[in-house]
Amino acid sequence: HISRLGAGMNPALDAFGGDTFELGEIGKRLDALSAAGCDAVTMVGVLKRPDFKSLKVDGRGAMFLPKVVMAARKGDDALLTLNAGEFERSGFKVIGVHEVAGQLLAPAGLIAGPDLNSDDLADIKKAAQIAASIGALDIGQGCVVCHGLVLAVEAQEGTDAMLERVALLPANIRGDSSARAGAIAKRPKPGQELRVDLPTIGVATLERAAAAGLKAVAFQAGASLLINQTECAAAAERLGVALYGFSPADVDAK
Repeated sequence: HISRLGAGMNPALDAFGGDTFELGEIGKRLDALSAAGCDAVTMVGVLKRPDFKSLKVDGRGAMFLPKVVMAARKGDDALLTLNAGEFERSGFKVIGVHEVAGQLLAPAGLIAGPDLNSDDLADIKKAAQIAASIGALDIGQGCVVCHGLVLAVEAQEGTDAMLERVALLPANIRGDSSARAGAIAKRPKPGQELRVDLPTIGVATLERAAAAGLKAVAFQAGASLLINQTECAAAAERLGVALYGFSPADVDAK
């Protein structure tokens, strides 16, 4: 049973039974899940922050809203953790996507694309360390580094917009299609609720990284989702961008 939030959802979901609710209709959503016999939930997709002043809520949503507003001020992870907790208080088990679709977990090492040299790995290491630093402040999950220079860190704009921003930077500080350089690294925030919002890599990520002149798309192995590994590997080879899984032990070492 799928509980959809708002209109304009992916048409691919139409083949499955479910209901659509406004974000603030918490009571209706929980009642529908119970009526469908659900005892566990997993959360997927992108959830954009709403305008809380115009949010349509039901009775339970109205009682929950003050907590949501307070959590939203602390960061995305606080907000998602609160949401997961509300499901649990209502008797549902919250399961991470990686627990029900383990094949999506990204493996370690070079999956596809060009070989990486010591300079490339140094860029990945620095980007991963910075991603951990901003993640500890609940800012974002990603960072782009090229030749040791930090080109961008991810905040509310998200990964795609960050990469598009990098593509607009002067050519002399980033790579290009003829001489790729630099890397984006994505990883969970330290202490993050891993059942929700794991870093996700897909073909679109690789395409935007290629447009930004980057040589590598890196992610924390075993703690990131790789959407359709076969398609991603093919895209990496086609675009000439390395798809690489790192371990915390490798990038966090001094």
